[in-house]
Amino acid sequence: MADDSGMKSSYELAMERLKKKDADAGIEAVSLTDEQKAAIGEARNFYDSKIAEQEVLYQSKMRATFDPAERETLTEMYRRDRERLTSDRDAKIEKLRRG
Repeated sequence: MADDSGMKSSYELAMERLKKKDADAGIEAVSLTDEQKAAIGEARNFYDSKIAEQEVLYQSKMRATFDPAERETLTEMYRRDRERLTSDRDAKIEKLRRG
């Protein structure tokens, strides 16, 4: 960050407050290894592609369906699938961060 003699931006001041708050709470900043970063990137790409695939399938089914009840069912299924994939992605990333 900037040296202490000059003026600091709001961002720098906020970051300093957050670091101090973390230090007071006993939270240590842990850097990720290059392998962890690569594995997290792969997990994000995999799940993002699965979510995009689900989006395409959902849009295709919605265009072919005119029944409101069926459209509602499709929307609910899509929402559940998307939440599941997002939850799986977040759990995998957290597991990779822990090592």
